[in-house]
Amino acid sequence: QVQLVESGGGLVQAGGSLRLSCAASGSIYSIGNMGWYRQAPGKQREAVAGELRGRSSTYSDSVKGRFTISRDNAGSTVYLQMNNLKPEDTAVYYCNTFPPTGRPWGQGTQVTVSS
Repeated sequence: QVQLVESGGGLVQAGGSLRLSCAASGSIYSIGNMGWYRQAPGKQREAVAGELRGRSSTYSDSVKGRFTISRDNAGSTVYLQMNNLKPEDTAVYYCNTFPPTGRPWGQGTQVTVSS
């Protein structure tokens, strides 16, 4: 089974940017549609962005216009470019199939936005 590993999180001031990466041990094309999710303390995990094999994408209202999901041409990495970050974006970010299909969740990458 293709393994997914998230990276790129960190501490950033409000208004800043980060780019998250989701690296696969094999081709993501074998997985299909990919998405980014986040879970803030005390809250349920939510989907923030999904892409359909690189052809189209969808975003939650809370990140639309600020976040961009993409994948590299080799099909082994999915990115989440996050601009104009807000304190409410603070969460652990995960990548997985979109929508989730039971594939195990990774450890995620922590994003902390200070005001």
